[in-house]
Amino acid sequence: MSTQTIAVHLPDGAIREVPVGTTPLEIANSISPRLAAVSVVARLTPIASTGVSIGSENTNAAETDSDAAMYSVGDAAASRLVDLSTPLTEDTQLALVREQDPEALKVIRHSAAHVMATAVLELFPETKLGHGPATDQGFFYDFYREKPFTPEDLAAIEAKMAEVIARNEKFVRESTPREEALATFEHDGDFMKTHFVTKFTHPGEQVSFYRNGHFLDFCRGPHVPSTGRVKAVKVTNLAGAYWLGDEKNPQLQRIYGTAFFSQKDLDAHFARLEEIAKRDHRVLGKQLDLFSIQEVAGAGLIFWHPKGAMIRKIMEDWMREECLRRGYSMVFTPHVMRRELWKISGHEGFYSGNMYTPMELDDADYRLKPMNCPGHILIYKNTPKSYRDLPVRYAELGNVYRYERSGTMHGLLRVRGFTQDDAHIFCTPGQIEDEMDACIDFAEAVLKTFGFAEYRVELSAHDPGKPGEFVGKEEDWLRAESALDRVLTRRGLTFRRIPGEGAFYGPKIDFKLVDVLGRLWQLSTVQFDFNLPARFELEYVGEDGERHQPVMVHRALFGSVERFFGVLIEHYAGAFPLWLAPVQVGLVPISERHQEYAARVKAELEAAGLRVEIDDRNEKMNSKIRDFANQKTPYILVMGDKEAEAHAVSVRTRAKGDQGSMPLATFLANSLELVKTRSVDL
Repeated sequence: MSTQTIAVHLPDGAIREVPVGTTPLEIANSISPRLAAVSVVARLTPIASTGVSIGSENTNAAETDSDAAMYSVGDAAASRLVDLSTPLTEDTQLALVREQDPEALKVIRHSAAHVMATAVLELFPETKLGHGPATDQGFFYDFYREKPFTPEDLAAIEAKMAEVIARNEKFVRESTPREEALATFEHDGDFMKTHFVTKFTHPGEQVSFYRNGHFLDFCRGPHVPSTGRVKAVKVTNLAGAYWLGDEKNPQLQRIYGTAFFSQKDLDAHFARLEEIAKRDHRVLGKQLDLFSIQEVAGAGLIFWHPKGAMIRKIMEDWMREECLRRGYSMVFTPHVMRRELWKISGHEGFYSGNMYTPMELDDADYRLKPMNCPGHILIYKNTPKSYRDLPVRYAELGNVYRYERSGTMHGLLRVRGFTQDDAHIFCTPGQIEDEMDACIDFAEAVLKTFGFAEYRVELSAHDPGKPGEFVGKEEDWLRAESALDRVLTRRGLTFRRIPGEGAFYGPKIDFKLVDVLGRLWQLSTVQFDFNLPARFELEYVGEDGERHQPVMVHRALFGSVERFFGVLIEHYAGAFPLWLAPVQVGLVPISERHQEYAARVKAELEAAGLRVEIDDRNEKMNSKIRDFANQKTPYILVMGDKEAEAHAVSVRTRAKGDQGSMPLATFLANSLELVKTRSVDL
């Protein structure tokens, strides 16, 4: 009797006929033992066009939504990551994910989370497990334990992890009937695992677990072959986290860590974290006197100090001028509006958790606005519109208010009150793609102008499996998503499609800029909306004389002024380009007799439009220079007898130091050119 074989298609085009049950690790070893040694997991893609899953094990279980997303690339039904020990049961495309591949890092970190959980249970067996996903920076695991962990406990956990790694225990996937798993967890009082199994599996299914040594955890996987592959690992810190993010639930203890494939990469990671700490906008905001958050006023509310307010003014002036140049009309709308308006818009039902509670006034209940769109809609609706009037583009730098939980706020990046550079475009269906294209062009202009050369683009779509989370008809969503897809493709932009991440009222395009440290920041958004025009019964009279419903586009390109400013601070480490710097030139007269000349220089520079400060304190010259340097002033001009006689200045730049003496007129011309071109260099 012959052994049944299957065809395994490799990335180089080769096809291998292997017996059913052959594992990816065996295929890797047959190619090269060295390849097998650096392989982490395998990617399987079915040959059949039906997208039938490979292998016989259940793949419906997942620890968390973030865990599920971790292993989803493209069509989850058509491609998936599996352990190297997974038996192959049908024809498939196989790709080995190696240590240098981006996907491998999350796998090693997820396995490191299991190693940490193993260590915690061996040291503190009374602990209950939450979930332990990989993150962009490392991993964490949530634990429920009445006694708080201490710094000494974290050190002991890390030491125990080293023991678990040294034991080189295999990660073995097992399966258990769902009902049996639930009964065990409920008996042991594992309320978190009971929740995960209930939420992420279905009756009658086999639930997947991973075992290493005596440790067993509900998990989808995949994992590295053994704990010994988790080599460069570090426990980093401890934080609190409410179960399911609800402060009414038990508080968990979240232990963070990170892992890499080499000590060199781990060391580089911590060096990068040191650089990030130096750029922390909260620290620099205080050091440079840009903004503050006042406890007596409330968390998440920003006070803009004069220097920060100057940068904000420059940002907003540029945005308003650019809006007007691109055909927008500037509008202003109230900060509070009747609750009934938010019911019509759908925010009351879909977004109420992010809104502040209603205020009862004499005529009705009112709510602080979380968004500007209903206000712009009312302006549109105030007068009849013809197709000749469209597109109508309204823009507003409007203050909005959203309820952020106390544990989620973070300096300027996540606040309760902020200014959104909001705009809404009302157009005909035939105009929609051109308007979306113009919005994308505007978004790219914002990023380029403020010094961000690199960015990523995402198309956030709806999830057909969750109809209750989105409003509107399925065909409208598909039509809108196709339009966005065409616009991005026509512009030659590479983008990632993310199901389930659209706004409740329509799909959107997100621009994630990449800062100088390679970090991604979500800022600019362009959103399609066919729902609010229907809810508010918006109309225009078409060429045919009939009434039609316009299409609506939302766009915010700074995202919020506060968040964008916070990102700018960290991107430039507080050393803003000349055109953005709150003080562009610092003047240092060498002695008291040079103050008169310094005052004339100040007047001349200010008359040309530069922002100038003079330090006329009775201090030493070097002390004055140091103070301006600590404030990251782009130019420091020193002046003594020679400069006063020649109508010159001795120039020091922030980036290049002492540049020597030059005529004041030359310095002024050079500076104005840098401001005019919005150069990021000095």
